[in-house]
Amino acid sequence: MKQYLEVGKLNNTHGVKGELKLQLWCDGIDYLKQFKTLYLDDKGEKPLELLSVRPQKDLAIVKFKDVDTIEKAQEIKGKVLYGNRDDAVIDDGANYIADLIGCYVVDIDTDEEYGQVKDVLNYGSCDIYDIESWGKHSLIPAIKDVVKEINTEFKVIKIKRIKGLFDED
Repeated sequence: MKQYLEVGKLNNTHGVKGELKLQLWCDGIDYLKQFKTLYLDDKGEKPLELLSVRPQKDLAIVKFKDVDTIEKAQEIKGKVLYGNRDDAVIDDGANYIADLIGCYVVDIDTDEEYGQVKDVLNYGSCDIYDIESWGKHSLIPAIKDVVKEINTEFKVIKIKRIKGLFDED
């Protein structure tokens, strides 16, 4: 499992005192507020001490220690920020998308393998797992009627096949 996960992208500066606009790739501002440190790399070698986070429309305005001018903010503008998974808490039963990608999807009743999760999409009502098998993609809604068990440690998602889930149904 990846230790450092993407939380968003610094897409612009905000004002002249070093604040930046962060496009959120995580669950939201409350999740982001759990962090005291974010990183400019996925190995945790380039830390930034987070001083403040506040919402602005669908973005977050962030302020880091030692980034106190627009010039310093411009140096990191465009960078992706990472958070250490140990620094945040997620709800029971929730999973990080990075942990779902690569999981094998199998039938809970027959153990038939349907493919591997290549991406997790969301168009509003629920997450959708993009499953690939032999170059063919299927989209599976991540709803409780379909997804019965997720074990990211063993990289397995067990589903209950319902009518219409795959093209051949």
